[in-house]
Amino acid sequence: MTDQTPLTEQPGSRIPPAGAIGNLTTRKTLALLGAFCLFLSTIEYMIPKPLPFMRVGIANLPLMLALDIFPFPAFLVLVGIKVLGQALITGTLFSYIFLFSLAGTALSAVSMYLLRRVLGQSRISFIGVGTAGAMMSNISQLVLAWVFIFRDSVLYIAPPFLAAGVITGIVLGLFCEYFTRSSQWYAQRRRPLHKPEGAL
Repeated sequence: MTDQTPLTEQPGSRIPPAGAIGNLTTRKTLALLGAFCLFLSTIEYMIPKPLPFMRVGIANLPLMLALDIFPFPAFLVLVGIKVLGQALITGTLFSYIFLFSLAGTALSAVSMYLLRRVLGQSRISFIGVGTAGAMMSNISQLVLAWVFIFRDSVLYIAPPFLAAGVITGIVLGLFCEYFTRSSQWYAQRRRPLHKPEGAL
């Protein structure tokens, strides 16, 4: 993407704090990544699944790209768009699968955001973040599967389920590493996670 849109609104206007949801650039970026979530959810819906709640996880890609762009409130809005949009596309809004999706996405997204903020961009890569997020999502879904469906039989599906999460987390992380290093669009929207020395 080569969008040259500046990070500020009209010159002389009262510009909201950088990263606030009211910021025009943030809202545009939120809408774009939200639409990206819905598009990838549609693609993911067409991929055959051995279990109804088991997904490849490609719809989490916009969430990973948003880690260094949005403040936490805007990031949570994107998570909500992804969960609700995915449920509407797949027709699972009023089923138990929605609970699996909500728990997995929420736990994965919050854990990825905290890891990126606490450790910083220099200490944890998108590969590490993606792997950790996939593991948290899969563990939460295995716990729910144990509670509501499979009971002790969940132990049989846990190894391949977790292994698939590691693989998809690494693949998504590799894509994010490549994209964030080569995209001018992303470089314009990336927020510094730590203020430079001497800054207020």
